[in-house]
Amino acid sequence: MDIKTRQAAIEGWFIPGDDRTALVGSRCRECGTYSFPKETFFCKNPSCTGTEHEQVELSRRGRIWSFTNNCYQPPAPYVATTDPFEPFAVAAVELAEERLVVLGQMVSGTSIEDLHAGMEVELVTETLFEDDEAVHLIWKWCPVCPAISDPAPMQQSSPEDPTANQSGDLPASPGRAGS
Repeated sequence: MDIKTRQAAIEGWFIPGDDRTALVGSRCRECGTYSFPKETFFCKNPSCTGTEHEQVELSRRGRIWSFTNNCYQPPAPYVATTDPFEPFAVAAVELAEERLVVLGQMVSGTSIEDLHAGMEVELVTETLFEDDEAVHLIWKWCPVCPAISDPAPMQQSSPEDPTANQSGDLPASPGRAGS
């Protein structure tokens, strides 16, 4: 029996791993703003004129900032995994270290009833399809089980950050550089 290569369905967006999957982003060398997918031309921070970026692996964990269900089949290059199409949950997740909000699909079987703002999630891979040479993987967000998750809390906004609030909840808007 031949063992197939496991590879990312979209090259350069994430690094698939058996125990450590990571999104591939970039960080502006001038101002430090993070981007996903990785930026190569100019900084997304409107206050920065930087054009040099370094490739970085982004946080594997974050907290749900917002979520919804996707009730229509997206256009190509989306690859449907069911026929007929079945709705799926998507979440905007604020990454733990970078404070960057990344939109992504939730792991199969997750409904919006299972989700809530502030819920901790982590990056995982699922098989999109297989061909003769490889298993093609995509990244998704998966809720973290509190009983087995890392007890270290996510870094909170500083008191000088106008988007911070006293309760330590997520900000009301991701409106900061790199978001």
